[in-house]
Amino acid sequence: MTDEEAAPEGLRERKRRETRRRIAEVGMRLFLANGFDATTLDMIAAAADVSRRTFFHYFDSKDAVLETWEGGLEDALRTALGEQPPLDTPLSVVRQGLARLSARYETDEALAIDRLMRSTETLRSRKKAHYERQERIVAAALAERWPDPERQRALRLIAMVGIGTLRLTLEAWSGAESRGSLADHLDQAFVAVRSEMAR
Repeated sequence: MTDEEAAPEGLRERKRRETRRRIAEVGMRLFLANGFDATTLDMIAAAADVSRRTFFHYFDSKDAVLETWEGGLEDALRTALGEQPPLDTPLSVVRQGLARLSARYETDEALAIDRLMRSTETLRSRKKAHYERQERIVAAALAERWPDPERQRALRLIAMVGIGTLRLTLEAWSGAESRGSLADHLDQAFVAVRSEMAR
């Protein structure tokens, strides 16, 4: 296949990515403006200037639009953990990796999405499932660094502790009147965790 023959396929793929991203961005804007339940699939398609049929070509439901946001956070978590230099303990890797992500949670959009994800029982369940996927991502990253089979159960527990610390810290931080830096709050939370583990 020549470069000329390959080029149109590259253009089609780029247009597909752009259309998918546009639908996802429009969907999230409508969820934030109207609420998840009040936003219909047809509303998203119309606002994104695509047909209902085209919407289903990219997403099988409006729930799948949320998955693009969740998937972006999960990809960023994998990257942050993978980029950590060799450190003394698995908990240190988790702590530094999550600190790298803290800025993603501090934007007005991220705070609005967090409120959205707490707005209904269905979305709260979805948010819980998102944290569980993050735990598995962290556990897999730790297992790659420390592949000893005898350590895997403990590494999974550390992943749960790490994501649990993030979860509780985010809840406290987002509800505070004077928030300050999320990274600072995370750092303090991990210091408390270490202190309790050393008792």
